[in-house]
Amino acid sequence: MELTKNHLDDAVCPVARTAAIISGKWTLLIIRDLASGLKRFHQLERSLCGISPKTLSERLRSLEEEGIVIRQTYAEVPPRVEYSLTEKGQDLVSVIDCMRSYGKRWLCQDKPASERG
Repeated sequence: MELTKNHLDDAVCPVARTAAIISGKWTLLIIRDLASGLKRFHQLERSLCGISPKTLSERLRSLEEEGIVIRQTYAEVPPRVEYSLTEKGQDLVSVIDCMRSYGKRWLCQDKPASERG
């Protein structure tokens, strides 16, 4: 019975629902990079060192399905695709800003300011 109650709590708890969307590896970093404006796939791939094209594609698709990212395709040769944050996605930027402040205060004391994202 407790398992069912927790499942129901997660379904209505805004923190749990938000965590379910943003908790995937790379997801917050994708949102962080899109916070500065439009980006093409290859720009995101370069800025997220170590992410595979498949994973980046999956994360972008998932964020698009959640209404956090807009994918704009242009009928050009070669095709051009740009990604940006929706209003819903922009609202997550403050979460990232809080995480950045927390990380700088509590996790990055030994690193020079230039390495603190």
